[in-house]
Parts: sequence; structure tokens; C-alpha cells
Amino acid sequence: MKRREFISLLGGAAAAWPLAADAQQSALPVVGFLLGGSLTDVPMDRVTAFHQGLKEAGFVEGQNVAIEYRSGEHQTDRLRLLVTDLLHRQVALIVGDTPAALAAKAVTTTVPIVFVTGGDPVRVGLVASLNRPGGNVTGVSFTSVELAAKQLGLLRELRPGAASIAMLVDPKFPTTERFVSEARAAASAAGQQLIVIEVSSDREIETAFTTLVQRGAGALFWGTGWFMLSQRERVVALAARHRIPAMYLLRDYVVAGGLMSYASSNTDAYRQTGVYAGRILKGEKPGDLPVMLPTKFELVINLKTAKALGLEIPDKSLALADEVIE
Repeated sequence: MKRREFISLLGGAAAAWPLAADAQQSALPVVGFLLGGSLTDVPMDRVTAFHQGLKEAGFVEGQNVAIEYRSGEHQTDRLRLLVTDLLHRQVALIVGDTPAALAAKAVTTTVPIVFVTGGDPVRVGLVASLNRPGGNVTGVSFTSVELAAKQLGLLRELRPGAASIAMLVDPKFPTTERFVSEARAAASAAGQQLIVIEVSSDREIETAFTTLVQRGAGALFWGTGWFMLSQRERVVALAARHRIPAMYLLRDYVVAGGLMSYASSNTDAYRQTGVYAGRILKGEKPGDLPVMLPTKFELVINLKTAKALGLEIPDKSLALADEVIE
């Protein structure tokens, strides 16, 4: 489903809610689906995967569960108000990404919260323990942040002579500080300089590319968060224009024309989130459900992009690749 169709779908659903959903939701449990970014930036496979997880647990939207969709539109200060609105609608639980789940946890200690995060849930402050989260929060982590050393190593294999690597990050995203710290340590251990450039608005991205070229960066490491993902087509085009090889945290960038990514499956994380939401709807307590962690990580390489950049992918990297896009 294309973005425009998704917007139309949400718009149609929103128009119907005041008429049909009010009557249905009095009888159906309601799940609040809250994101820090924009719903229109969400790849549809994430939403589909979440619905699949719910279905595996025995719940189908519109039949025996209702879903209220909300988004902070990249404005973190809106999230607590959106959580309050969902609580006013007496949701049975709230599903959210990192910033949304943190906002929900700050507002309620009773309504169950299921998160999906790319960071360490303990370090971020979502749970006290992975095995026994306790309280009203649990969820799924796809641990993209802690993979920095591996991701930089794969990038270094393509540009072994690069003395410095540029890293573009969103300073507002909750996992960014840890992400930068992990990457700095990995770069330092390899004898490379890490040039960290903060971007948090559309207009700053092109300026950031000009800066990294001026500072002689030999490669690019792209950051995490919804704002960063929303700019995937633009950053891929800029990387191609400046002939900068880049490592991304999600497969979505490589599909859009980026060079490569190394991460666990975001889609599977959202499916597992749906499964957990369903189990909680059936009566299980979030504090008793251990945080789910990925068991497989995938290397995706875009050979067409490599050729356009004049890069020859080492046989070792190709042999390790789980998917090669040609």
C-alpha cells in the first residue's frame, strides 16, 4: 500500500470513528497505537506486521478489538497530551515506539504499555530488567543502537582507507546519545575519527552533507529515529550525488537506493509487538512478559548503488549478505 493510500485509509477511518467506532468501542477493547513520528512516514509493512501479530494472538481490528492511531508528528512535547487523550478514551493498552512509550510511562503506571525500540530498554529507562520488566511496561527491542561496532566494521571493509566517517543524528531522539557513544568507541578502537553532525529539520540535511564533504569524510553512518527514516529518499539521493558510501540502520534505506544496512527485522519486531498486545488483552501482565530481543541480524547490500559509487563489494561481504539488491 502506498503512502497516499495509507493517508486516505487513516482519513477514512477517522471520519468513520465518530459514527461507527464510538458504538463499537463501548463493546470492544481499545488499543492505542502511538508513534513519536508521523503515521504517514511509517512503512506499511510495520502496520501490517502489527496487525498480523494481533491476529496470531486472536485479535482482528474491527472484529474483537479497536485501534486508535495517534502520532506526535516529530514533536515530543505533544506525546503526553496524546497519551492523556488515549487514557480518556479508556484504552486497554498503549503500543508505542521509544519516545511514545517513554511519554506513556511518565503519565500512567496502571494502563499496560508495549514498546518497540531500537535501543536498550533498560538504559533508555523503559524497564528495570529485560527478563522481569515489572510494572506496566514490556515490549520488543530490535537493538539497532548496540550494533554500531559491527555496522562500522562492515562500512570500513568498503572504505578501509577512510580516516574519518561522518555520522548524522537526530539529537532529539531518545536513543541518540547512546548510539553516538557506542559509535565513538567503535571508531576510536579502529583508529578512525567520527564526525558527528546533528540534524533535526529538513533544511539542515543538505547543509550537513556539504559539511561532511568539506571535512573530508570518507563514508557516512546514518542515525536512528522517525525523523531520520522520514528523510530516507532524500538522504539516499544526497549520498549518491556526493558519492558517499553509507551504512544505514534499516533495510528501508537500501530498498530506497542506499548502499547497505545491517540490522534485525523491524517488521518482525512490530509483529512481535502485536503478539504481546494480544497476550495482554487476554489477561497477561506486562511486568511478567520478558522483553523480546532479536535472534537474527541481516546484511542487505544494494549492488546497483555500489556500482554507481565505483565500489567493488568484497567477496567476504557478499558471502555474508542475507539479501543482495541488483
